[in-house]
Amino acid sequence: MTLLITVFAAVTATVAWYRRKNDDMRLGILCFMYWGASIMWFVDAVFEFIELKDAYFTPAVEDMLNDAFLGLSVVALGLIIWLVRLLITDPRGSVRAALQKK
Repeated sequence: MTLLITVFAAVTATVAWYRRKNDDMRLGILCFMYWGASIMWFVDAVFEFIELKDAYFTPAVEDMLNDAFLGLSVVALGLIIWLVRLLITDPRGSVRAALQKK
């Protein structure tokens, strides 16, 4: 589930990045984070398959639920890191303008 969730997030971020004409929102960073996480979970899945063999394809419901929560947590953490970086760099000057307005 972790691999599936992160690959879905990576593909979604990549499509969003590809469709934008300019990269002022720095979506490329989000793509790299999600694709990196996807590669990490793929390597984990390969080693788990080597260890478990056929049992890999019949996981327990609790394991699938834990993996889903972990995958969603990784996607949320990637979004938080991207948003914090976006707020710090402030490419459109929105945060600066809001702070100077007060």
